[in-house]
Amino acid sequence: MATIQLYRSPNGDRWLFCDSVNAAAVIRHVPNAASGGSVTDVAVEAFLAAGKSWQRGPQYDALQELLTLTTSDEAPRDTAPSSPPANTAGIVHKPAAEALLLSAARVRTFSQLHHMTNASGFFFTRNDRLFLVTSRHVLIDPPSQHFPDRIEVELHVDRDNLGASAWFSLPLYSGGSSLWRQASDDGGDVDVAALEVWKDRLPPGAVLDAFGPEHLPAPGHTMPVGASVLIVGFPLGFHDSLHHLPIVRQGVIASAFGLRFEGKGCFITDARTHRGTSGAPVVTSAASLRVDGVASSLPWMLLGIHSSTVDIGPRDRDVDESLGLNNAWYADVLMTLTDN
Repeated sequence: MATIQLYRSPNGDRWLFCDSVNAAAVIRHVPNAASGGSVTDVAVEAFLAAGKSWQRGPQYDALQELLTLTTSDEAPRDTAPSSPPANTAGIVHKPAAEALLLSAARVRTFSQLHHMTNASGFFFTRNDRLFLVTSRHVLIDPPSQHFPDRIEVELHVDRDNLGASAWFSLPLYSGGSSLWRQASDDGGDVDVAALEVWKDRLPPGAVLDAFGPEHLPAPGHTMPVGASVLIVGFPLGFHDSLHHLPIVRQGVIASAFGLRFEGKGCFITDARTHRGTSGAPVVTSAASLRVDGVASSLPWMLLGIHSSTVDIGPRDRDVDESLGLNNAWYADVLMTLTDN
């Protein structure tokens, strides 16, 4: 019997194309072990007919692609091949998640073995070097006596199974010196840090996507006040714990983009955020983005790095609600932080 895996869902369910010389081809559904379900076989014709009412699920699309590859131009598209070629196994590889979600990373800070805080971060690549970007106060914050010595980053390790992940530890100091890069300007310290990640030390099979210089706004680029933005992170550590993916909060630009708000290298967003979102990327759609003449798999413009909520000292906390505003540092600082 020839067996080809058509699709594997994030929770481990599998759909197999099974063809036998002595029997009609069937689609075999193998549920994940945790579900306790049983293996079922469905005739190809019945599966295709049902697939049309399932809004063209990925397993249906995978079968259609297989049939297209293994039947002649004259054969009916809904006819199962009698003997699929052996080299078609594994030909169906559909992205398990949008690239934007795979560019963000859950971050935990530690002092030796003591877990201290949760935060957000994202990946940025330049000249074939990989960096983890987050807020500087995630790595060090003297006012709150926050002095971790390492961080852990959660990474996917199987593109076809988002339930598989591993924690990757990154030291923050070596020989008494900090390993992250930070910046300051005329307005003071910039609350952004970049920590280089050595690719050869990543967990085997690590799956991630990264922004690059091509995702940054061009010099002089402006965004209208009220323009929609997304903040991709892990508020209060909340996320899809089964698939290890961040969530996205929507907001708008609330200050003049391109101007330094109150003289600092940041702008203001109006969005509901929480602790744990520090270090999250602030992006806007760039559907037309192309890299080397090819449509980008990450069609987003990286505008900034979320830092913290904005509050005012005189606010009466018993009467006045919080502003609901946030600082986002301009992303062009990454060109300084990742420069050789």
